Amino acid sequence: MIELVLIGIGTGHPDHLTLEGVHALQEADLVLIPMKGEDKEDLAGLRQQMLARHGVRAVPAPFDLPQREAGDPDYLGAVERWHDAISRAWADRIARHLPGGGRVALLVWGDPMLYDSSLRIAARLPVRVRVIPGITAIQALCAAHAIPLNSLASPVTITTGRQLRDHGWPEGARRVVVMLDGACAFRTLPASNLLIWWGAFLGMPQQILDHGPLEEAGPRIVAARAEARAAHGWIMDCYLLARPD
Repeated sequence: MIELVLIGIGTGHPDHLTLEGVHALQEADLVLIPMKGEDKEDLAGLRQQMLARHGVRAVPAPFDLPQREAGDPDYLGAVERWHDAISRAWADRIARHLPGGGRVALLVWGDPMLYDSSLRIAARLPVRVRVIPGITAIQALCAAHAIPLNSLASPVTITTGRQLRDHGWPEGARRVVVMLDGACAFRTLPASNLLIWWGAFLGMPQQILDHGPLEEAGPRIVAARAEARAAHGWIMDCYLLARPD
């Protein structure tokens, strides 16, 4: 029997790995290491550093992460096919290294429950799944700006850049967290009377922050994001939008 342990590792700071996560890693027989291409080698490198730092003796199993079909109008269908391909890559490495069963660990950026597909991919495999929660990008964003997530006694909406672009400001929302936004969808909103708190590479040495009225901070964020992506070859960011109380 294979047990697959999904371990949230936060947003880049090595101390984001919890003690529970460290113990799970030290008990693992195999650690899957997704490789996302030469321009994202530092993501795999951070995972390797965590293994070395905590004396993990499990076998590291790097694998090339399949890419999602770009520009496919059937977005959900393309995502399903992508997840199928990733599950096959996992299954190949597991079968190669643990034909008799064992415990497999996968380090997940952020937390496996929030806008991450690891749980959906794992459901395709005949494995027992255990989840170790991690620090989310939302927690790291609010901590970096030293702000509360919600306004007093009010709910918070969490959505994606695609949803914000296609459907606009969520009805009735006061505060909106936007994730997975590769195109700065906040530019599609009327900028007046909105505030933004943005962060990229949260928890990492190259962390970038900006905040303020959207009409002033928005153009700065667009420029900073483009510059950082060109410099590093990748970027992870999220932001909180709010209507003033």
